[in-house]
Amino acid sequence: MSSGSKKSPEILIIALSGIGDALMFTPALKLLKKSLPDAKIDALIMFKGVKDFYEQMPEINKVHYFDFLNQSKFSAFKFVLGLRGNYDYSVSVYPSNRVEYNGINFLLGAKNRLAIKYLRKDFWNLGFLNGPRILEDDKLHNVEENIRMVEQITGEKYSEYPPLEFPLSDDAQNIAHKFVDDIYGEEKLVIGFHAGCQTLKNHINRRWAPESFAELGRRLIRDFDATVLLFGGPDEDDLKDYIATMINSENCIDVQTKSLTETAAIIKQCDLMVTNDSGLMHVSAAMQRKVIALIGPTNTNYIYPWKTEYEIASINLECSPCFYYSPKPLTCKRKDVMYKCIRELEVKQVFDIVKKVIVN
Repeated sequence: MSSGSKKSPEILIIALSGIGDALMFTPALKLLKKSLPDAKIDALIMFKGVKDFYEQMPEINKVHYFDFLNQSKFSAFKFVLGLRGNYDYSVSVYPSNRVEYNGINFLLGAKNRLAIKYLRKDFWNLGFLNGPRILEDDKLHNVEENIRMVEQITGEKYSEYPPLEFPLSDDAQNIAHKFVDDIYGEEKLVIGFHAGCQTLKNHINRRWAPESFAELGRRLIRDFDATVLLFGGPDEDDLKDYIATMINSENCIDVQTKSLTETAAIIKQCDLMVTNDSGLMHVSAAMQRKVIALIGPTNTNYIYPWKTEYEIASINLECSPCFYYSPKPLTCKRKDVMYKCIRELEVKQVFDIVKKVIVN
């Protein structure tokens, strides 16, 4: 549909798969609204962190939030049916290669259900319930795949892609500035760490060892008098405590916030972020921070930090990447060292990359 149509389209963005995936749809969302300024664009989400920033986005009219993970199937079914028939288009954010997401998209009843046709496990996850679909391309970033779907709605072909968008409220920015003033001041070299990542589908094995983060932190404090900030969600408090205990320095600070937006605002105060492949890696990119991304089994084409300065720390094994988008849990087929791609990433290699970024 073009912007010259009589009826402004009503579009639902289905962003159920996580913070990073929702964030990597924001460039497509921006282009969609620019091409169809009168369109009504809503979003369906299930993570509180996504709600924090999607509700601040000027492109989104309304956010439908439902905790599908912790509510009954009957309640979820009733909720989805309450939205049925309200939209001309629904867009399943890439990646969403699960039978549950495809079922929800089908039940919503939009005539046009935009989605990606996945190269792996597509049929068994009922991908055919969607349409029109675009064939997945392993060479493209998630942002680019999302924009390809939006092009099917607008009829345009985009040549310039925006950065990630994460609006910060005045309150969140004020909290971040107070944090800087109270904790470390503006003259310090500030390096953020995110040692966590999601744990669903065995993805905990994408994490660099907490002992390695601790050793890296000690070196940065010793050699650069850096302040190290430990970021993570409430479920990562024990992980942060463990790393802070090993670093054992007043220059290591466990960052506690009340929302993802506050976390993002404090990340914006960092000089650079050292992070696993995680949602906060993409938040860091949205904040235009320099990012050192610790990548093991993931295809870096999909998830490298978008439109910001970054370096990838990886040992580039011959078997990498081995993780692609499907509901299948992360596994490793190596016989020598399981998940060698991340477990044998040496602290010296990461330190040398961080040092180069600092010096430059």
